[in-house]
Amino acid sequence: MSCHPWSAAETGLDNPAEAPPALPDAIRSDAHYADLIFEKVELARTRLTACHFSHFSFRRCSFMESALDNCRFLDCTFDGCDLSLAELNGSTFSHVQLNGTKAVGIDWTRASWPAKWIGKPIGFLESAISHSTFIGLSLREIQIRDCIAADVDFREADLSLADFSGTDLTDSLFFLTDLRQADLSRARNYRIDPGQNKLSRAKFSLPEAISLLYNMDIEMIEDRDRPD
Repeated sequence: MSCHPWSAAETGLDNPAEAPPALPDAIRSDAHYADLIFEKVELARTRLTACHFSHFSFRRCSFMESALDNCRFLDCTFDGCDLSLAELNGSTFSHVQLNGTKAVGIDWTRASWPAKWIGKPIGFLESAISHSTFIGLSLREIQIRDCIAADVDFREADLSLADFSGTDLTDSLFFLTDLRQADLSRARNYRIDPGQNKLSRAKFSLPEAISLLYNMDIEMIEDRDRPD
């Protein structure tokens, strides 16, 4: 089946934001969708192949445990959606934002990430991305703000200039990770070894930043323990 566009003009609405369009048998593989809003679309445990979504808004949609094979997402937003345990086999993301969305247990290394990006490929705001993997990826300037990111694997990733402000990083892994100029202000529960990661000009907040000292060969003395 060849790709075909399904634009907002086909809905008959002067303003595509007036109401979500009726879907032709939900979303089909090998199709191109542009300038649309999909709301409360249920695609859990389905497989989509070679779909192209551009300038698109997903609202309260479920892709839980779905397989997204070689799909492309360009200038898309996911608001209040559930992508947990989705498989991103060869799919690409460019200028994609997840807001208030569950994206738990995703292996992001299975997506397709070009060596060089123009702009930011993906961002997360007030979302849950725990138990996920970004190991070895180059995602400079990625935004993971005010998120729950527990037990996430960031080892060997290039996260320079990333924004982790306000994010809970409990049990997340950082090893040979490039965090230069990253913003971890208000981030919490992280364990980052300064000797095993690049932290030049990164931003941290007190008291959480004290945890950076735990992996150093030093002895910390509290004021009450200081000799007179």
